[in-house]
Amino acid sequence: MVFRTFSGRFLAGLALTGFMLAAAGCQSGDNGILNLGFGKKDPTAPPPPQDPKILASQLQAYCPRVTVRDGTAFFNTYSKDVQKPRPKLKKTGDAAQDAAAQAAADAAAAAPPDESANIVYQASVSDVTRDCSRANGQLTMKIAVAGKIVPGPKFSPGNITMPIRIAVMHGAEVLYSQIHQYQVQVTDPSVATQFVFTDSNVVVPEPTAQDYQVFAGYDENAPKATTDKPKKTRRKKAAATN
Repeated sequence: MVFRTFSGRFLAGLALTGFMLAAAGCQSGDNGILNLGFGKKDPTAPPPPQDPKILASQLQAYCPRVTVRDGTAFFNTYSKDVQKPRPKLKKTGDAAQDAAAQAAADAAAAAPPDESANIVYQASVSDVTRDCSRANGQLTMKIAVAGKIVPGPKFSPGNITMPIRIAVMHGAEVLYSQIHQYQVQVTDPSVATQFVFTDSNVVVPEPTAQDYQVFAGYDENAPKATTDKPKKTRRKKAAATN
């Protein structure tokens, strides 16, 4: 009888101790394990691995995205209206009044005119895409630019020439930059004319990281071809000396 009582108390105490240990373990900060010295980190253990580097297979599948920069998605052509000569100001004899009138005329001349009524065509880029292939340490890209041309108030049937530039950058380094004078024929003033331009000759060094930038869009500041012949320079004859 005494043995049973002692045994019951022992088992109850053991159960209570186990419950307290479990509760303490749940409240510990070492992932729910009671810190008894067994869970300390080994100071000689190597540090956890850093972010994995780009695999060769991922780099082989890398094809830089094409971006349209702000301000290069639209291209307008205007009719060449004859500009009227500026009227001559008549002097009144009052220096202050004449100066004010001249300043007002200069300000009006400096203000940009409203050219919306003189638009012949308005072209825009609606989508860009690309395709990549690799060979002999080079990356060859096929870049396509899709868009539409909307006739304006001064529409006249014919060909419109759009300056489309394709460029590939590696940081501040220009790997490829080419402007194309792309022509599209527009005949119907009632609908927009769709177009697709493709540059299949974009060849750059094969990238070693995913850090190439590709741009496509209109470039109205491209230098125009000139047909002017070089001027001939005449040499002056030296004066004869006796």
